[in-house]
Amino acid sequence: MSDLVGTVVDVVPFAVERGKIAEFARATRASDPRHHGPDALATATHVVTAGHHRDQTAFVEKLGLELGRVVVGSVSWEYVRPLRAGDSVTGTRTVIADERRTGRQGTMRVVTLETVYVDATGAVAVRQREVLIERGQG
Repeated sequence: MSDLVGTVVDVVPFAVERGKIAEFARATRASDPRHHGPDALATATHVVTAGHHRDQTAFVEKLGLELGRVVVGSVSWEYVRPLRAGDSVTGTRTVIADERRTGRQGTMRVVTLETVYVDATGAVAVRQREVLIERGQG
């Protein structure tokens, strides 16, 4: 286990904008009327937009990863409540696991991150987990 477990990688606030909800709905072909209009609900992967507000270079450096060898192993979301147009949330991304594993191409590093998104009241709205795999050197 790495000493990075528990490290806060970044904190990013962002607004849940009606226009972005509509863009995601179009891109994912979500025709459900709940994703349209003034009280639109965000689509299931909406918090992906937070990635555009993060300093990706800084987070890779902070974790000591070599970007050219990193692939995304998985991403999952748990919505505690729906995100609505007009919400403001803040996501805090933390390292929850950092392991070395042996694979066919040698040792690889598997880093699991969890981002907890809280709303303006401090209540958890969404949890996102992502697993990053830094492949071994060939």
